Amino acid sequence: MTFTKKILLLGSGELGREFVISAKRLGAYVIACDTYDHAPAMQVADDSETFSMLDGDKLRAAIEKHQPDLIVPEVEAIRTEILAEMESEGFNVVPSARATQLTMNRDAIRDVAAKELHLTTSRYHYAESFTEVASAADDIGLPLVIKPVMSSSGKGQSKVEDAADLQTAWDYAVDNMRGDRARVIVEQFIDFDYEITLLTVRTGGGVLFCPPIGHRQERGDYQESWQPAAMTAAALTTAQDMARKVVDNLGGYGLFGVEFFITKDGEVIFSELSPRPHDTGMVTLIGQNLSEFDLHARAIMGMPIPHIALTARASASAVILADRDGEQFALTGVEDALALGGEGAETDVRIFGKPVTRSYRRMAVALATGADTDAARALAKKAADAVKIAY
Repeated sequence: MTFTKKILLLGSGELGREFVISAKRLGAYVIACDTYDHAPAMQVADDSETFSMLDGDKLRAAIEKHQPDLIVPEVEAIRTEILAEMESEGFNVVPSARATQLTMNRDAIRDVAAKELHLTTSRYHYAESFTEVASAADDIGLPLVIKPVMSSSGKGQSKVEDAADLQTAWDYAVDNMRGDRARVIVEQFIDFDYEITLLTVRTGGGVLFCPPIGHRQERGDYQESWQPAAMTAAALTTAQDMARKVVDNLGGYGLFGVEFFITKDGEVIFSELSPRPHDTGMVTLIGQNLSEFDLHARAIMGMPIPHIALTARASASAVILADRDGEQFALTGVEDALALGGEGAETDVRIFGKPVTRSYRRMAVALATGADTDAARALAKKAADAVKIAY
C-alpha cells in the first residue's frame, strides 16, 4: 500500500490518539513518539519511538530515521530549535517551526499577540525568581495569576489573592513546569464573564472557524466543555478577527486552539493559543460533522474541508479523572454511561488507554448531545459520573 503521508507525531497523549485515528482514516502512516511506552497514540499508530523530545540528539535521530512528510508536535516539551534546523533542511513542521517555537512558550506567543499584533491581552510580566514575582505583583496588583511559560493542561497555574501566597504559587509553577527553565508569567486576573476556545483552521484556501466552545476549569485544567458557547455576534466577530490575525502571523496549515476571555461588558481578551487540537475541543467528537482531529488532519495533509457544521443542537464533554496513583485498575460503568442516551440525546465515552493513573489525571471523557447546552452538560456530567476507576 502507498500511504498518503508519513507523519511523525511528537507526543502521544489522548489528543494525539484521536489525531492518529483521523489521519489513518485518510491513509496516513503514523509514527507516534513519547517519553514512555504504550502511550495512548502509540496503541493505534503504525510504529512508535520512546524518547524525551527535550533530547535534541534523539529528536533529530528519530526524524532522520523515519524521514517523515510531516512532523506534528502534540506536546509543549520539545527541543524546538531542532525542529527549526530540520525545517531548514527541507522537513515540513506543522504548522511551522516558527509557530512551534513561539507557542511552546507562553511568553513568546503573548509578546507576538500583545506587542506585534496589538491584540487586547491582560497586563503581564515574566519572572525567573521569586524576587521578580514579588516585583511583578507590586506593579500589577492583586488578584493575579501565576503560571509556567511552558506546561500542559493548566498544570502549575494558580490564582493569587493574598501576597502571602505568592511564594507558594511560584513554587507550584516551578514544580509543574515543562522544559528546563524556571520562568513564569505573572498576569492580571481578568474578571471574565466566560471563556471560550475558538478552534481556528488555517488551510490553503483560507481560515475557517468552528462554532465557539465554552469551558470550565479547575486547578487550571479543563473539566467540561460545551458547544456552541452563547455569545453576541459582535464578540464572536471580534474573536474571529483576532484569531485570524494571530494564525496568519504564525503561518502554516492546521488547526489552532485560540482561547479568549469575554468580560461582562463584551470585551474580548486574547489568552492563549495552541497550534494543534485543544483538550476542550474533544466535544467536537460528538457535536460536529468533522471533529477537530479530522480538521487538523485534513488541513495539514492538504485535503479539502467543504464546510464545518454542528450535527446536534448542543453538545458537551466532561472529563473522567483518577484520584490516586495506580498501575492495576479498570474503568467500570461504561455500559451505564452509554445507556443514558436516548431519542434527542446521545452519549459516548472515549477511554484514553493510559497505562497508569495519577491523581487528577484525565483517563477518559464522556460526551453528550442535548436540546441545549445546559441539557447536554448535565447529561455529559451524568455519563462521566457513571464511569468509575476501580483499583
